[in-house]
This record gives sequence, C-alpha cells and structure tokens, in this order.
Amino acid sequence: MTKKTIVVSAVNLLEAGTLAILRECLQYLSAFNKAQQYRIVAIVYDRNLALFPNIEYIETKWPKKRWVNRLWYEYVSMRKISKELAPVYLWLSLHDTTPNVIAERRAVYCHNAYSFYKWKLHDLIFAPKIALFALFTKYIYKPNIHKNRYLIVQQQWFRTALSTMFDIDEAKIIVAKPGQPLTLKSESSNLFDDYSFVFAGSPNSHKNFEVICQAVELLEKEGITDFDAYITVEGSENKYAKWLKKKWGHLKCLHFLGFLPKDKLIEYYQKSHCLIFPSKVESWGLPISEFATYDKPMLLADLPYTYETSAGAVQVSFFDPESAEELAFKMKKLITGDYSFLKAQPKIEYAEPKADTWAELFNLLLTDKK
Repeated sequence: MTKKTIVVSAVNLLEAGTLAILRECLQYLSAFNKAQQYRIVAIVYDRNLALFPNIEYIETKWPKKRWVNRLWYEYVSMRKISKELAPVYLWLSLHDTTPNVIAERRAVYCHNAYSFYKWKLHDLIFAPKIALFALFTKYIYKPNIHKNRYLIVQQQWFRTALSTMFDIDEAKIIVAKPGQPLTLKSESSNLFDDYSFVFAGSPNSHKNFEVICQAVELLEKEGITDFDAYITVEGSENKYAKWLKKKWGHLKCLHFLGFLPKDKLIEYYQKSHCLIFPSKVESWGLPISEFATYDKPMLLADLPYTYETSAGAVQVSFFDPESAEELAFKMKKLITGDYSFLKAQPKIEYAEPKADTWAELFNLLLTDKK
C-alpha cells in the first residue's frame, strides 16, 4: 500500500519561538512515524536546526536571502516540489504563507500578528521591516488562504481577527496554545536585595523597551533609586538598541544586560521581583508564560494577547504600553510594598476547534477528529 505523504514547509524558521515550534512539530512527527507508516518530508533552511529520525529533509537557503526569493519559492518552486512528491495528503506550512501546492489537505500556522500592530514613525527609522510587515502582512497571508482546510493560531483574539479580516469561518481556525514551559531552578533562588524588574526580549522596536526606560527615568527624577530594572539589550545590536543606550544609558537603576543564555535568563527570572512585558505585538509572549510559573508580580501591556497568555497567573496588572507615567506609577507601588492592585487572571476555556497537544493537532489535520 502506498504511504500517505505529509509535507511540513518551514524554510523561514531559524530562531526563537518559531524555531521551537518547528522542532516540536518534527519531534512529534518523528515519534508518530516510528513505524514508517507515513512518508514525512520537511522543507527547511537547515536540517541540523531540527534533525529527527523517520523524516526526509529538503534543505534550501535561497528563499531566505530576499523576499522576492521567498515568494518565488512559495508560489512557484513549491508547486513543482508538490508534483514531484505527489500524491501529497497533508501540506502544513509552518510560517504564515499558503504555498501554491497540490495536496489533498492544506493547513497554515499563522504566527505573524503585525497586521494588528499600530506602528509609529520611529519604527520606520529603527526597524523599517516591522513597519512594512504591519502594512503588508495582510497581503502576505491573503494568497491561497481560503484553500486551507485549517488555519492554526495560538490565541482566540487572533482567531477572531483573522476570521474577520479574511471572512473565514472560525470553525476552520484551530487554537493551539504553546506547550507549558519547563520551570527550571537555579542553585540560588534568593531575590535581589533591591526591588527588581526584568524584561527579556529581542532588541526590536515593537518590543517597546523605551516605555521601561522612560518609566525608570521618571522614578529617578522623583528621587526613587532603591530598585533595579534589567533589560536584555546590550546597546550595540542595531539602531534601536544604540538609541536606547544613548538616550537612557546614564540611568543608575537601568541595566543593559544584552542577550542572556537560557540558564542565565532563568536566574534573572528567579531573582527578580517582577516581570514587565510592554511589547506592542506578539503571537504569544513566551516570557509571560515562563515567569508566571514563579507566581510573582507581572506588569503587562494592556493588549489582547497578554490577557490570554497570563490566564491563570496569580499577580497581574495591565498598563497602557504608550504610558510611561502609568507604568512608573505601578512600579512605584511595588517598590514601596503596595501589591493591592494586582489581580489573579481567570483561566480561559477555548471553543473548538482547539488542540492542547501536537497529537490533538495532527488528529484534526489528518482526520478532522480530536
């Protein structure tokens, strides 16, 4: 009997959360296909980023070099590949675009929420790609999107937003939350002596580091200096990081840490009193999930994604990500020992279709059953 073919295309996934999703996906499929009952093909930038047994690999670096290459590969080259691999039972695109392929079933994993990002002039200065994504993501998603049997997202607000934007029935959009992060313990779990805040993120303008810098500046001007704020920017990574360091590098209570390896980041999570997460757009916001496992205070941007990511957390308050004054006010309360404004976040029960595991997700993709 001819094996059914499953294709996972992910030529654009190289780092951070999206790479973690590729690895988790292929790790599950590798175990799922231990008996070799399927032919599973992964189209990736570099197989060594997510190398597992029981999977065939097609490597290609050309699409990543420029956007025109990526679009050509998605809509021209992949159609040729789908013919060569025919018949394809399921084609799963793990990165937003729906390639122009021939397959009995198609699905696309939607990460990019930039269509809903309210970009500003400084994004054009420091990160023009972000502004362009905000303007054109809708048009990146749109080609072939209605040919998918399912779309996959991580949160309900994104399901509703995509449903509205493209007139797609929510019954065709699966909410698949990321897996619960492991809580690692360092040898020392003592808190820093002074009240401490931490924000872990890449040095990109949509992460909104400046609102923390501005809040620290406001507090220092009030004479409040018995606290520390740690941010994972070094100050030389790009234009945005250089601007942050030049404008706020003089602040006594603000510490530019640079990139932290995971073990060091866990140490800062454990020793810090509070997480600040001001990012203006995320498909999830992994540091919120990671820090929530410690049951400590979190100050989060008042945006739809943070409410879902923090569901079940015990000490949360939300602030306007454009208001350094509001953030500084809440930081001051915590520094002075006032926790009264923090609230527990209710857990969320998602409507079907939903998938809590990769097994549940692939059951839906392959059979339409949980």
